[in-house]
Amino acid sequence: MELAKRIKPLNSNVFADMDRAKTEAIKNEKKLIDLSLGSADLPTPKHILKAIASSLDNGANHGYLLHRGTLEFRQVIAQWYEQRFGVKVNADNEVLPLIGSQEGTAHLPLTVLNEGDYALVLDPGYPSHAGGVYLAGGHIYPMPLLAENDFLPQFDEIPDDILSRSKMMILSYPHNPTSAIAPKSFFEKAVNFCKQNNLVLVHDFPYLDIYFDDKIPPSILECDPEKQISIEFFTFSKSYNMGGFRIGFAIGNSELITALRQVKSVVDFNQYKGILEGAMVALTSSQECVQETVDIYRQRRDFLVKALHKIGWEVNSPSATLYLWAKLPSLYEKDSIKFCVDLVQQTGVALSPGAGFGKQGEGYVRFALVQSLEVLQEAVDRIGVFLHTMDKSKLL
Repeated sequence: MELAKRIKPLNSNVFADMDRAKTEAIKNEKKLIDLSLGSADLPTPKHILKAIASSLDNGANHGYLLHRGTLEFRQVIAQWYEQRFGVKVNADNEVLPLIGSQEGTAHLPLTVLNEGDYALVLDPGYPSHAGGVYLAGGHIYPMPLLAENDFLPQFDEIPDDILSRSKMMILSYPHNPTSAIAPKSFFEKAVNFCKQNNLVLVHDFPYLDIYFDDKIPPSILECDPEKQISIEFFTFSKSYNMGGFRIGFAIGNSELITALRQVKSVVDFNQYKGILEGAMVALTSSQECVQETVDIYRQRRDFLVKALHKIGWEVNSPSATLYLWAKLPSLYEKDSIKFCVDLVQQTGVALSPGAGFGKQGEGYVRFALVQSLEVLQEAVDRIGVFLHTMDKSKLL
C-alpha cells in the first residue's frame, strides 16, 4: 500500500515518542506525574454543565446541527466580542463555530494555500499550525522566536524570495510554549506587514484569559477592525476547562470565514446543540469562574518556580498561559528529547521536550501547570534527585 505523500511530514512526532516513554515508565511501575500536556485538571464550571445537561431531554437537539441552527450561538459570540474588544462583528458572515480552535487552524490552510505556497509559522510553535500547512501541500518558513527578542518574530529577517511565495502568517499570543505576550504595537506592525505583502494573518488565541498581571493580551482584530486580512481563533478549553467538549469558534474576514465553512461542510456537521448552549452560558454568565481558574494557575506558577529554584533550576516566571518554559540543565542543553525520556523513565515525571515545538525549541522543556501543589512538589522532589544523580555521574 502506498499512502499519500502529504502525510509524510506528520510522521515525526516527538509527542508520540514521549507517549511511548510514558507507557514504558508505567510498565516499569513508575508513578506517572504528567506535566507534559496542556490538558487542564480543573473541572468545567457547574453552571455550564447544568446548561448542557438540561438540553439532553430535548429531542430537537438530537439530530444533525446545520449552520443555520448555530445562529443564536454566533450572535452571542458577536455580542461578547464587541463588549470585550470594542470591535463590531457580523454574526452572519464573520463568525463560525468550530470543533475546537485546532479544527480551524488545521483546516484554514486548505482555503488559502496552493501546492508549493509558503506559510510563515512561529518557531517554536504549536505543532498543528505546521501540520495544517503540510496537509494543504504548502511549505513552512519557521520564524525564529528568541529570548533576546522577547520571543517575537523579526519580520525584516524573512528572505525576500520566501516572502514572495508566502500566502499566510500564523501567530499565537499569549504563546505556547514560551508563554510570551505580544503587545498591541507588535500586532499593529504584523497587520501592516501582512497588508503590504498580501498575506492572510491568522491568530490563534486560546490563552486570552490566562494572564497574571496588567499586560492584557490584545486581539489581532483590534488592529484590523475592518477584518481586511485577519482571522482569529478562540476556544473554550482553557478559560472554561471544556477541552473534552471540543468547542471553539473563528471570527474574522468574511471571505475567509465563508471558505472555512465550505471546508467544514465537507468534513463535519456541528457539535451536539447542548454543547453550544453550555458555551453560550459560559460567555454570558459571570466570569468569576475564569478568574478562579487564573488564580489557581498563578498560585501553581509561583509555587513551581520557587520549588525549582530551591533545587537549583533557575526558570523565569511567565506572565501568561499555563506553562513554564525552562532552559535545560547544562548536562542536557542540546538534547531536550533525551532529557525528557530519561526523566520519565527514571522518575515517572513527564515534561514536553522543546524540540517538539520546532528547531528553536531545542534547549528548553515545557512544564504544564496541570497538577495540584502537592503533586507539583512531588515532581520537583523527584527531579531534584534525578539532577543530583546526573551531576554526580558527570563527575565520575
